[in-house]
Amino acid sequence: MFPAKPMTRSIGVLVFEGFQILDATGPISVFEMPARAMTPPPYAVTVYSLGGGPVRASCGVALMTEALPPGLVLDTLVVSGGEGTRQGIADEHLLGAIRDLSGRTRRTCSVCSGSFLLAAAGLLEGRSATTHWRRSASFERAFPGTRLLADRIYVRDGKFWTSAGITAGIDLALALVEDDLGDEVARRAARELVVHHRRQGGQSQFSLLQDIRLASGRFDALIDLIRCNLHTDFTVEDLAEKAAMSPRNFARVFRSETGTTPARFVEKLRLETARQSVETTGLSLQQIARDTGFGDPDRMRMAFMRVFGQPPMALRRQAQGTSKTVNDA
Repeated sequence: MFPAKPMTRSIGVLVFEGFQILDATGPISVFEMPARAMTPPPYAVTVYSLGGGPVRASCGVALMTEALPPGLVLDTLVVSGGEGTRQGIADEHLLGAIRDLSGRTRRTCSVCSGSFLLAAAGLLEGRSATTHWRRSASFERAFPGTRLLADRIYVRDGKFWTSAGITAGIDLALALVEDDLGDEVARRAARELVVHHRRQGGQSQFSLLQDIRLASGRFDALIDLIRCNLHTDFTVEDLAEKAAMSPRNFARVFRSETGTTPARFVEKLRLETARQSVETTGLSLQQIARDTGFGDPDRMRMAFMRVFGQPPMALRRQAQGTSKTVNDA
């Protein structure tokens, strides 16, 4: 059983026409789990919209909602994302309601492209945030005053929590539960949902190779060469030669095709491969650093801290703890 807690926190999930249904129902399900087993329940969840009544998600399914009452005070506001945010960022009534309501909440959160609504309401100016990777470039163009951490599952900056695409809302909600009720309650909630407890905020929200291959097949052979030879100290000139292009043209076309520079791509691929080895093998950090081109564990550790916010051994311990939890379930 979950330990009893004396406080019930009000959670408001805000939706609008064209919202992504899992952006709302994922967090709702997380908050439901401890509420089933604790007395009094730690969370009371209400789905809101501007006008109330049924609101249709992008998939065609509608959720029944309550109209936002004037002066509503919440513990936590969760703003959904979805295709409807494209119209929502121009809806001053919706943005004003978010801005007003956020001023009376302890925490303001967004799932997926819901961060566009928070930013359009002026709540993320000068702050760090994340969003769905596919909309990262448009977010940066629209809101240059927000520091976008595009490679994060979720980001916390003061009272504002933003998360990446769709299922990352579950990770965000589990983090909120852990923040409120402790690691053990969040872990039990994750087990009830049959999900991993939980992906850390610094974890990459997508596979670099998968994203690059979706974007273009032009450099697939070169990418395979890099992946199989990560221990090699590649230069732009080396890669350009293998691609049969001039270094200047190669750097320009590679960035256009992949969204990143050749040097940054190689580092990201090294990090992704090294992290997988750290979490799934018993190889020493020294061996992993050599195999992935970092050269020594200290250099690899510095890269992990910069990108993931945690050292390799912390990630290994987390992976081992998750594996034990799954095996014990």
